Amino acid sequence: MQHSPGFLKIVDEAKANVREVTCAETAAKMQVGGVHVVDTREDREWALGHIAGAVHIGKGVIERDIEATIPDKSAEIILYCGGGFRSAIAAESLQQMGYKNVVSMDGGFRAWKEKGLPVE
Repeated sequence: MQHSPGFLKIVDEAKANVREVTCAETAAKMQVGGVHVVDTREDREWALGHIAGAVHIGKGVIERDIEATIPDKSAEIILYCGGGFRSAIAAESLQQMGYKNVVSMDGGFRAWKEKGLPVE
């Protein structure tokens, strides 16, 4: 997908302010437990498949719904989207809301699937 320059500018700014983790780091943290993995993609994307064990809160509603879903602002949260762009923007937004331990998964769901990691 060809992204617009304006969108890429916002992504670059967000990525400068958030920490990213790899798919392997995400999988390892999920095995240990205690981490919330949140899919920020659209409903139709989620329905086509997602990381096994993830919860879905689309980017369009994450600021509205995150506090009801994960009220602990110190909880470890890994966000992902299709390629790691929208999740970086969402992670920056959650940081502005006071979430202290939120990261974006680099490469997103595409990278996760390419690595053959569990999906449902």
